[in-house]
Amino acid sequence: MEKSEILKLVGKRIKEMRIQKGISQADLVGKMRGEIDPTNISRIEAGRTNPTVYTLYRISEALEVKLSELIDIELEQ
Repeated sequence: MEKSEILKLVGKRIKEMRIQKGISQADLVGKMRGEIDPTNISRIEAGRTNPTVYTLYRISEALEVKLSELIDIELEQ
């Protein structure tokens, strides 16, 4: 699987979880520790950027889910 496909799947997973929790992108940024550009969440959800593990951890904390849940995607073998 290509890098871009993985980034899109992870981004889609984050977006789905955020929407299920009824949280806007702006609210998500507000709940995250430290500074993050609000447009970065949009880029992550669209799969246009490769977030660091620490950024994924902060997103998982803000969404109140395990980090592993954010990256629990089906990879085609």
